[in-house]
This record gives sequence, structure tokens and C-alpha cells, in this order.
Amino acid sequence: MTDDWITRAEAICMLCGGHCCNGAQPPISEECYRRLVAQGVPEAVFGQNGYRFVKTCDDGTCMLCKGGKCSIHAFKPETCIAGPFTFDVTRKTIRIFLKYETICPLVRLFKEFPEAYGQQYAAAVRSITRLVSDLREDELAAICQIEEPETEKVAEIPRIYQAQHDNRY
Repeated sequence: MTDDWITRAEAICMLCGGHCCNGAQPPISEECYRRLVAQGVPEAVFGQNGYRFVKTCDDGTCMLCKGGKCSIHAFKPETCIAGPFTFDVTRKTIRIFLKYETICPLVRLFKEFPEAYGQQYAAAVRSITRLVSDLREDELAAICQIEEPETEKVAEIPRIYQAQHDNRY
């Protein structure tokens, strides 16, 4: 990514003020949970409703968003790293979706700069596949019940399991 792209992206994020954090309840794997708690994130920030997630404040903003910025940006959850990409899972496939610009104004910039898009897409796939392999089937089913209508499907990738995940529950 060029310096120009980074400068423009930072300006867009600053003006947006964390719109992507509104209504967000990012899923948290057990590994991510332990990592966040070890970094000082209070256990009271997390909720459970079929899967563990970061709670929202009364106004609908992620509890970890402070002043329009992520307070844990350096070690944020997998789906936050993946943004503005999101996912859905079938038995054999992970479907990757790109959020609309109404959710994330960076989408326009990603579309203008294919190299930046490619880099973020690759990071999203790594992050999402790690999360999917770390969650139980019942957790994934609960997550996949969440509607995300302002997205477009951009890819389908095979769902790959690591042997250590097959027998852990």
C-alpha cells in the first residue's frame, strides 16, 4: 500500500468515527478471548448467546470503541481484522462477503486500489479461516444466523479443518 493510500484510509476512518463498530458483536473464539483478557480487556465486556462476543453499549456501539476508535486496535478480534470483509459458513465452504460502502466507507478506496484490496482480502481470509477453525459447530451456526444484508459475495473458499480441531470437543 502506498503512503497516499494509507493517508487517505486513515482520514476516511477518522471521519467515519467507527461506523463499523455500530451494532457489531464480533465473535470471539476461546483463543482470542484468552488473548484479549491477557491484554487487560475486562471479562464483563463479553457476552454469550450461542457464541461468545463483545457486547455493545446502550447506544449500540461496540464496548471497545472509544471516541470513534477501537481501543484494542493492536490486538483486535479476527472479524475486526477481516473488515470490511465478513463471512458465512456451509458444511464445506466459507463464503466471503464485502460490506457495502454504507457500512464501511473504505470500500470505495479498496475498489480504487486493487493492490490494497488484495492485501486486505488475503488478511481477511487468513483471519476468517482461523476463526472458523477455532469455533465449534454450534457457535458457527449461531453466528451464521446473524443477517448482514448490506454485503456482496466476493468469494467462496473451501473449509479446511486442522486435525487438532476435529476431536477437541
